[in-house]
Amino acid sequence: MKEILFNKPQIVGKELSYINQAIQSGSTSGNHQFTKKCNLFFKQKYQFTQNLLTTSCTDALEMAALLLEIKEGDEIIIPSYTFSSTANAFILKGANIVFADSYPNNPNINADTIEALITPKTKAIVVVHYAGLACDMDAILSIAKKYNLLVIEDAAQAIDSYYNNKPLGSIGDFGALSFHQTKNIVCGEGGLLIVNNPNFTKRAEIIWEKGTNRASFIRGEIKKYEWVDVGASYLLSDVLAAYLYAQLEQVDQIQAKRKKIWNYYFNHLKELEQFNIQLPEVPTFASTNGALFYLVMNSMKERKALISYLKLHKINAVFHYQSLHKSPYYKNKHDGRPLPNADRFTDCLLRLPLYYDLSEEDQNYVIEKIFKFFKR
Repeated sequence: MKEILFNKPQIVGKELSYINQAIQSGSTSGNHQFTKKCNLFFKQKYQFTQNLLTTSCTDALEMAALLLEIKEGDEIIIPSYTFSSTANAFILKGANIVFADSYPNNPNINADTIEALITPKTKAIVVVHYAGLACDMDAILSIAKKYNLLVIEDAAQAIDSYYNNKPLGSIGDFGALSFHQTKNIVCGEGGLLIVNNPNFTKRAEIIWEKGTNRASFIRGEIKKYEWVDVGASYLLSDVLAAYLYAQLEQVDQIQAKRKKIWNYYFNHLKELEQFNIQLPEVPTFASTNGALFYLVMNSMKERKALISYLKLHKINAVFHYQSLHKSPYYKNKHDGRPLPNADRFTDCLLRLPLYYDLSEEDQNYVIEKIFKFFKR
């Protein structure tokens, strides 16, 4: 039996042709023809109002942190069960992170716990749509409105996923998407900052262009461009934008295949519940985009045993995030509250192989070995 990878980025359309076209054009830096094509795609497909392609989702989040004008000591509420980038973006600007727990049956931020974490120093709430499944955005937006807080959607895994038919990333003040090679739509490394709050539109473009008004100059709105604010080099190369645009052209095809794989796992692994194994739960307000498929085991020991068993049969399955409130960097800065649900997902969540080229035969092999493990 061949090895079944955990992840494999797909090539499905004109990626190589468009990359060559970008190189031959002589305009390979950011904000050229393929950047503009991608921006138009996001506006037409998802009605995102302002789209700024970045070198990563991490950079998109860092731009959001700059736009918040965070001061030393400001507090940002984020889930503990997430990647370090979610927190780093705000720590780099001097913020203190206040970690929230997950739900018992869902890795997303538990909206019921947020209000108790708010203090006069709280500036924003960052939500992470884990596995492309939407957080409870109405509840979160209601809390944010009550306390005059901003909301940032870390939608790294959530392209083409929805909350009550609204595209994720379009609901908070800002959204951030990822096009890392492990995501649904890829270009190696890349991200997108979505600016939904019109109060930040003009400044976001300036920060994106190294603190200059160059974008206005390119549009012919001013005679010269100057340094007018803080900023950095956040633009994605047009070569990578060309790669991305080829993927976006095939988004419906890619998504149909990934969701088919996700549903196949879900329907064929339901019987694992007899062993107290938890499958993903999709809330009524959410949709799945096939970002990843996970199982929640009974213990770390059981998860480790299954990973080893699958590896023995050339199947690569992996765990995921480590609770940030217990991380070496932040454990001494955390306020000491126990976050048992985040810790449970840290110890027990296992991700299965899921990528565009995964065949039904390969899936059946994975499913067969999982059941053999539990029935031994």
